[in-house]
Amino acid sequence: MVMAARTRTRLVTGLLVLVGLPLLAVAGLRTIGWDGSGWYLTALLALTPYVVVYGLLLAALALVLRRWWTGGVALALSALLAVYVAPRVMSDEQPAAHGKTVRVLAANLYLGQADPAALVRLVREHRIDVLNLVEMTPAAMSGLEKAGLFQTLPYRVLHPASGVDGSGIVSRYPLTEEDYTGDSAQKQPGAEADLGAGTTLEIVAAHPRSPDSGYHLWEQEMRDLSRAIGEHGLRVVAGDFNATLDHAALRTVLSRGYVDAAEARGDGLVPTWSTSSVPLVSLDHVLVDRRIAIRDYQAFDVPGSDHRAVYAEVQLP
Repeated sequence: MVMAARTRTRLVTGLLVLVGLPLLAVAGLRTIGWDGSGWYLTALLALTPYVVVYGLLLAALALVLRRWWTGGVALALSALLAVYVAPRVMSDEQPAAHGKTVRVLAANLYLGQADPAALVRLVREHRIDVLNLVEMTPAAMSGLEKAGLFQTLPYRVLHPASGVDGSGIVSRYPLTEEDYTGDSAQKQPGAEADLGAGTTLEIVAAHPRSPDSGYHLWEQEMRDLSRAIGEHGLRVVAGDFNATLDHAALRTVLSRGYVDAAEARGDGLVPTWSTSSVPLVSLDHVLVDRRIAIRDYQAFDVPGSDHRAVYAEVQLP
């Protein structure tokens, strides 16, 4: 009987440790700032906010079963991850800004399947000044034109393509195309918007390749976005980054002088993507130069797309 009890004790402890491995993996990767070497770990990191809850439940179960060390470690790792996640629900003080206000919207068209009329309604209802489009196919561009997008936003830098590679920028203000993203400039186009009175704003439509289709290409295209703000003028980078704030690659971009609009407004846990009807993680972002004030942030459903469109109202210094 004693031997059987010891065997059960070891088995239960072993099972608790086994189910705790994802918690340990996420806490370790998040702390050392490494996204792993393949898309499985990258995908796991995207679930970090959920892993916090998972870890707390595991800790509670272990403590109820009197596995004090296991429960204590799980609780400590959950607390560590909570420290990383908590700032996303707290709004930040904004820099002093008294310049032009610009409303930016970024939308993933899901291989061109998003409803063009619904997107144009969003643009008009929220008086969008700059619209970044990714996964824009030639058919999608034609649909948007028929829906009247270019009557509302007449200026454009468009690179439609089949599949996921097409992107573009549409604006109320005159645009001059610029190469801001090196080798991925065709897929992640950039443009300088002339806001008038000598004021300009640099815009980048971000869409690094998804890690599951090419991890190293994802890293490279993320690096194309990470030029320090001191190397250029005021810039907004918006789109589908295929990354959350828990990925080191995105945090590297932020470290060059950008602010995530959702996090700055306390909406950093608002999800924007899922393959189902219920969004799970935040892959879409509006990043702005830290000298720019963020006045509003929202995420909108777009019929036909598997992503929500992300909106930010920003005010220049």
